[in-house]
Amino acid sequence: MTRNRLLLGFTLSALGALAGCERSSGAAPDEKPTAPAPAAAQVAAAKPAAPDADAVAKLAAHFFQAPRNQAPLPTDTEAQVALGRMLFHEPRLSKNHDVSCNSCHGLTTFGVDNKALSDGHKGQKGTRNSPTVYNAAHHIAQFWDGRAATLEAQAEGPMMNPVEMAMPDAKRVEATLSSMPEYANRFRAAFPKGGKPVTLANAAQALAAFERTLTTPSRFDRFLAGEHSALSAQEQRGLEAFVTTGCTTCHNGPAVGGASFQKLGLVEAYPALTDAGRFDATKNEDDRGYFRVPTLRNVEMTGPYLHDGSVKDLPTMVRLMGRYQLGRTLKDGEVDDLVAFLKSLTGELPPAERISAPPLPPSTKRTPKPDPS
Repeated sequence: MTRNRLLLGFTLSALGALAGCERSSGAAPDEKPTAPAPAAAQVAAAKPAAPDADAVAKLAAHFFQAPRNQAPLPTDTEAQVALGRMLFHEPRLSKNHDVSCNSCHGLTTFGVDNKALSDGHKGQKGTRNSPTVYNAAHHIAQFWDGRAATLEAQAEGPMMNPVEMAMPDAKRVEATLSSMPEYANRFRAAFPKGGKPVTLANAAQALAAFERTLTTPSRFDRFLAGEHSALSAQEQRGLEAFVTTGCTTCHNGPAVGGASFQKLGLVEAYPALTDAGRFDATKNEDDRGYFRVPTLRNVEMTGPYLHDGSVKDLPTMVRLMGRYQLGRTLKDGEVDDLVAFLKSLTGELPPAERISAPPLPPSTKRTPKPDPS
């Protein structure tokens, strides 16, 4: 299938004679003629016709697929997922015992904190927006610059980042977890093989196992599966426009993004771009200004947008992408349709019993004290 635009034009029913009343031969000379009723064609043209849902679905199927079942992967165990959920909400994995993964990636707020830049250790702010953790297992790599190849590698980074959780080293993480008998027991159950169960690597593996369960099926998936009534006519027009204008060049695959690295300002240089993007990870000059494409699932709920959180609203973001990535000045109606489609990607959060903070083990005398320094 090619990306050629489908001819989803208006379909007008056959028209009869123009409406209106002729003056009868016996009418009074000063009688005013009756204004003609609106022609059926004019009424039909006032609103865009509903697109061919089957044609739109077939067009979209070329670029997207429903999320894979990731809850859990065959190599993940229930014990690892349960431990990962605890660690995700555990503030004692930070130096001052006040920042957890959930602080920046709130699971009840679609995996983000809706801040341009998140607050870390001692209120410090980083330089990049915190991306959502939902559907992250579909990504080609983690972080905006893709410096972590896997969810496991990503999970280790924030704990030791001096701006985020600020733990001094892996030994401190392991000492903290080992000091609480419940964690020691849970690590032993989750990782029964090997000599030392409480390790940073095992903690990262448990976090990754939990994050692989964080998927959000949406009405869009039901549409792709054949339930054409799942999307309104406007949302279907937006989906058709999303494909035919070229948005799928970057935003494709099961996460509607996350599957590639793309240059910000592909057609026209993006204004005031100072972040080197993927260059920071690879030191390859060809990667300067490239970023991992974000997922658009739940994009309605995960603003502000871009790597620096500089764009506050979705219509503005759509217009900017049209100009700088596609070289197009989108019309108001196109923007409205595209935004309507993007909102259909808002999915269902997992049940509260899977994402809310579970009871955490109490600290002991051996637990390292908070260190705000």
